[in-house]
Amino acid sequence: MLSSSRAPDVAKIIASLLAVFLAAAIGSIFTTSSIPTWYAGLQKPIFTPPDWLFAPAWTVLYILMAVAAFLVWRRGLRTLGVKGALLAYLVQLVLNILWSVIFFGLKSPLFGMVVILLLWFGIIVTTVRFFWISRAAAWLMVPYVLWVTFASALNIGVFILNG
Repeated sequence: MLSSSRAPDVAKIIASLLAVFLAAAIGSIFTTSSIPTWYAGLQKPIFTPPDWLFAPAWTVLYILMAVAAFLVWRRGLRTLGVKGALLAYLVQLVLNILWSVIFFGLKSPLFGMVVILLLWFGIIVTTVRFFWISRAAAWLMVPYVLWVTFASALNIGVFILNG
């Protein structure tokens, strides 16, 4: 049985995980059907990883993101900077979903490029805000920043090769 002092933390980590996996589920609605059809027919940069790598990579990234958000949230919403950091986190999470909708759903590498660059900026803002609250949370965001940097290069490459 959980002690009463641990129950809020358990609820926060569950909510953090549910938020990222809800974002993943929404994004996958637009992504899954486009990969074997539209995306398969695109010219891609030479550094494009195999399709099978994306799902496990995103799964790990989403878990890291959720833990980072939890570490910030558990400091308490009354703690200076926490609300702003979590708001930045939610904004970048919405941009994450929006990228899938635009790139895969609307099949637009051009507008996908715009959104992924906004997403990258949003992740940087979130990571910096997390840093002032929890160094561990900020470090957990670094793989996400690196992956979205790589994904931005892929998106730009797809746009150039297919534009």
